[in-house]
Amino acid sequence: MSNEAQIILASASPRRSELLQRIGVRFRVVVSNSEETPAPGEVAMDYVRRVALAKAHAVWERLPQDEQRPVLGADTEVVLDGEILGKPADRNAGLAMLERLSGRTHEVLSAVALVYGGSEALRVCRSVVGLRSTTPQEREAYWNTGEPSGKAGGYAVQGVGAVFINKLDGSYSGVMGLPIFETAELLREFGIDVLNAAQNTGKK
Repeated sequence: MSNEAQIILASASPRRSELLQRIGVRFRVVVSNSEETPAPGEVAMDYVRRVALAKAHAVWERLPQDEQRPVLGADTEVVLDGEILGKPADRNAGLAMLERLSGRTHEVLSAVALVYGGSEALRVCRSVVGLRSTTPQEREAYWNTGEPSGKAGGYAVQGVGAVFINKLDGSYSGVMGLPIFETAELLREFGIDVLNAAQNTGKK
């Protein structure tokens, strides 16, 4: 089987790369460098949709004609009381986020978009995550693992942060950064059969 990329992933996220690899999709990474700042009054759902599409379009527009493939863009945000928490800028911000999330449930919105030629398609996955109450000492210890840095909401569902999670209603992969069900549905729309890709990838 050819090792030629089936899609372009418009993200430098190692977690998104890992999730695509798990389902056997062949891809290469081209980082979009799109602006990721909510517009004044922009609600979280609109924001994740806009950013996922913007990332995909930004990369598509830079591709040479002989390298054109469907481009996948994604955005995942932690939302508490309607506010997008984003990624902690530093230790104090990270500890403050973890304190706000302590003993609360919050939303995780994960949008995924595909762009190819004049076509585009989008899906959004909404999950509800609950964190148990945490102590200042626990939050400090977790920050010191280095894991919260660069993570939306200041925690990682796939890492040590899982010890705080007492509820997850929705998509584990969506909370991780790329909702696999929705991604597979989009790929199918663009003629890429994930099950067939995974079968061929597994052949020796």
